Amino acid sequence: MLAIFVMVLVHFCENLSGYKLPFSGFGAPLFAFLSGVSYRLWSQARQAKGVTDEEIFKISVRRGLFVFGVGFAFNILVWMPEDTFNWDVLTFIGAALLLLGVVRKLPLPVLAVMAAMSLLVSPILRALADYDAYWVLGYLDGDLTLSDLLIGFLAVGYFPFFPWICFSLTGYIASAWLFAEPDDELDEADEPPPAVWPLLLAGALLAGASGALLAAGPYLPVVVTTHVLRGWTMFPPTVEYVSGMLGYTLLLFGASHWAIDGRPWAMRFPGVLNIAKTFSQYSFTIYVLHHVVHLWPLWIYGVATGHEATYYWMKAMPVAAAIALALLFLLVCFLGLRLLGSQRTYGIESGMRWLCD
Repeated sequence: MLAIFVMVLVHFCENLSGYKLPFSGFGAPLFAFLSGVSYRLWSQARQAKGVTDEEIFKISVRRGLFVFGVGFAFNILVWMPEDTFNWDVLTFIGAALLLLGVVRKLPLPVLAVMAAMSLLVSPILRALADYDAYWVLGYLDGDLTLSDLLIGFLAVGYFPFFPWICFSLTGYIASAWLFAEPDDELDEADEPPPAVWPLLLAGALLAGASGALLAAGPYLPVVVTTHVLRGWTMFPPTVEYVSGMLGYTLLLFGASHWAIDGRPWAMRFPGVLNIAKTFSQYSFTIYVLHHVVHLWPLWIYGVATGHEATYYWMKAMPVAAAIALALLFLLVCFLGLRLLGSQRTYGIESGMRWLCD
C-alpha cells in the first residue's frame, strides 16, 4: 500500500506540476523489493498446494513474460511510441520474475552474493557503455539498434537490470528469512520464528554505508566520483542511492513486520487493514491506471489546444492541485474496488492469473 501511495503522489506532482516531493525516488525501490517478497510468498504457497517445481517454473516464465509485455504496451500507449524501449519499471519487474524463477532454489547466501555483485558491477557497466552519452537533457535517447537495446536493458535505461535486480533479490531473501517454512523434523509450534534483527541490522549497515560514501565523496579522486560514486541520484542509480534505499527498505520491512504482523492490536483496525489489502491486491492495476488517468488528459488537452502532446507536461497546474487530484484518485480507486467486491475477477492481476496460471 505504501509503495502505491508514494508512486501516485510522486507521479502526479512530477508529471502535472514539475515538483519533486521529498520522498521522490522511494516508490520504485519499494516496488522492486516487494516484487521479490511477493514472488517468494507466491511460490511458497504454490509449493504448499503440491504444485511441482517444474510447473512453478513454467508459471514463473509465463508471468514474467506477461509483465514484460505489459511493460512494452504501457510505454507505447501511456507514454509515447518513441519511448517503447526506455526500459521502465514494468519491463524490469518482468525480467526480475524471470530470473527469480531460475534462481529460487539457490541457497540464500548465494542470492545475497548475486545481489551484492549486481550493485557493484553496475558502475563498471555504465562506464563501459558511456552512460552520459545515452542521456540528452535528462532523458534516455538511445538508437534502435540491437546493441543499444541490450545496453539500455542492462545498464543505461530508466530502470536497468543492473543494479535494480538487487532490490528484487534482497526482497526474496528477506521474505525467505522471515517466512521460512518449518523444519519437517520439528513441530511447527516448537520451532521459534525467525528473528527480525538481522534484517534491521543489514538495513542499518547499508544506510550507514550510503551516508559514509556520500560524506566521503568530496574527498575522493575525480575518477572515482565520475565513474563510481556520483552522489545521490536515481538516474543513474548510484551505489550511494541504491545502498541507501535498500537499507531504508529493509528497515521499513523489518520494523513493519515486527510492529504489525501477528500483533493483536493490529486486528483492532480492520478498516486500515482492508485499505492495505485492497491496494496491495490491485497494485499492478492501480500502477497502470493512475498513469492513464493523469497522463492521457494531459496529452489530449495539449493536442486539442494546438500544441504538441507533451506541451503541458510538468507545468499543467500548481502542486497543491496535483496533490489534491492524487488523493482524489486514491479515494475513488479504493471505493471503486470495494464496490466491485473481493472476488478478484477483474484487473490486470486477474488477466495474468487467467493467462499464466
